[in-house]
Amino acid sequence: MRLCFMLVACCLAISVYAQKKNTVPSQTDRFAGLDTAFERVLKDQLAAGFAVAVVEKDKIVYAKGFGYRDYEKKLPVTPNTLFAIGSCTKAFTSSLLGILQKDKKIDFDEPAVKYLPSLKFYNEDMDKHISIRDMMSHRTGLPRHDYSWYLFKTNSRDTLLQRIRYQQPSFGIRERWQYNNFMFLTQGLIAEKLTGKSWEENISTHIFQPLGMTRSNTSIEALTKDADAAIGYGVKKDSIIDKLDYYHINAMGPAGSINSSVNEMARWVITWINGGKYEGKEIVPAGYISTAMTAQMVAGPGLPSKERTDVFFSSYGMGWSLASYKGHYRVEHGGNIDGFSASTSFFPTDSIGIIVLTNQNASSVTAIVRNMIADRLLKIPYFNWNRDVLESNRKAKEAAKEAEKTTSSNQQKNTKPSHALKDYEGIYSHPGYGSMELITRNDSLFGYISNNDVTWLKHYHYDVFSPFNVDKDGKIDTSGNSPLKFQFFMNESGEINALNLKLEPTLDALRFTKSPRTVKTNADDLQKYVGEYELGGATVKVSVKNNTLFTLVPGQPEYEMSAMGNDRFALKIAAGYYVQFEVKDKEVTQLTFQQPNGNFVAKRKK
Repeated sequence: MRLCFMLVACCLAISVYAQKKNTVPSQTDRFAGLDTAFERVLKDQLAAGFAVAVVEKDKIVYAKGFGYRDYEKKLPVTPNTLFAIGSCTKAFTSSLLGILQKDKKIDFDEPAVKYLPSLKFYNEDMDKHISIRDMMSHRTGLPRHDYSWYLFKTNSRDTLLQRIRYQQPSFGIRERWQYNNFMFLTQGLIAEKLTGKSWEENISTHIFQPLGMTRSNTSIEALTKDADAAIGYGVKKDSIIDKLDYYHINAMGPAGSINSSVNEMARWVITWINGGKYEGKEIVPAGYISTAMTAQMVAGPGLPSKERTDVFFSSYGMGWSLASYKGHYRVEHGGNIDGFSASTSFFPTDSIGIIVLTNQNASSVTAIVRNMIADRLLKIPYFNWNRDVLESNRKAKEAAKEAEKTTSSNQQKNTKPSHALKDYEGIYSHPGYGSMELITRNDSLFGYISNNDVTWLKHYHYDVFSPFNVDKDGKIDTSGNSPLKFQFFMNESGEINALNLKLEPTLDALRFTKSPRTVKTNADDLQKYVGEYELGGATVKVSVKNNTLFTLVPGQPEYEMSAMGNDRFALKIAAGYYVQFEVKDKEVTQLTFQQPNGNFVAKRKK
């Protein structure tokens, strides 16, 4: 009887096992426990919130929000919450050129300047040989030069385009992969040139509308008008979730200004998984899809490590990074802009896509969540990515503290600037970056960039100053040492005439040339200077034209002058040359040409 019972039990067990083996796991089973794990990630990584969507073939199989889109008001993140996606925008921009390629309006291997004649590079060789493909795959030889657009802000794409010709390469064309946002701005401008429509119109017409991405947009102005938009945050003092201002990327839009939700980005990823089609309609040409996710340039060594033997190779396609993730081909791009981080990824041979968007600055959340989901769906053994990042961060902080103990400062004590702070005032410009104005306030020197960003310059030693940010409330954050230094130089007359800033790590410091601060004047103010002045037997004539003062020296061109205040003027086309008028009893009696080779006095004729 006992033997018979055991045989029956055994048969039942085999039957149950067979049923389990032949049963496809439900969606709930596949994602079981992830919600709890993601809440742990949110807490451990000190993130305000994030959203995630997973697509499989042609549908969304998981979409949820975690934490808060507005941390102060405790408004929750949903799968429809809009986030800034940063550089995930790049694949959209390059796809516009893919559409133009199919229409035979562009050849990726032709020089870029052929399609955008106003584009000029640093030298003629670059003009002749940098192709559209080179720009799409970051192999132009140009380093990032990101401070040119990030610090020296402008709403003019043409202004940014003109800066490229003054930006020095750090390697030869196709010699090394170097990420460059300007090259994606340029792609957007090429699309504008060939279509006669703005980049924003092209993105909306060719991608957003056909995909039904009705709430996705391309500006902070549009983002803030949406009722379900995230606010950006950072982490202050390693423990405080801190609200950040939105960054208005504007002119650099084609490189990173799209705002979207995981639900709408899922439609974009489905398009890529399905060879450029969405709901049976071609959105992006299939030929371009294949080329864009094929390696165009080696991005780095991509060697497997002892800890990650199954993650290797690092290449770049067109607007996408490519890697082998544990035996699976992964196409991915990250995005970061003030207060936001993003990851858009898909595994083309597995027909799986993952989108993670967070309102945390420079966040690890996107990679952690992406990898957790990938491991689950690709049936890869469990690995605690959250703990791994926490441990890596801990080790990095300890290493930084140890480095501080062994690193000595090169600061020279008991030195002072060579000039009074007032002498450092002026407008400092670099044609590949922009201009900043330095002024003195009380006993301090301040820098103003783009009229919004204020920097306090603290004396470091000699004619070198360290910059520290001034927030919108006027508070100066002096915690830590600023690695950036303002180094001032003077001309042979002893006048401060330039400063050096090392804004691009791969190149020597950039020289910003000084021009004097000017004051507004009108024709009535200038009339007192008008007249003839005797200079060594020659007659110098001073006149007013269109509210501007001019001086004419015999045998020389007429010089336009800019008012500096206190009866002093600068010659616009001759740096370091000035005219100082002497006024007695409200009458101008003489002028002095102040030049590097000396001062020359001219008496006013009566």
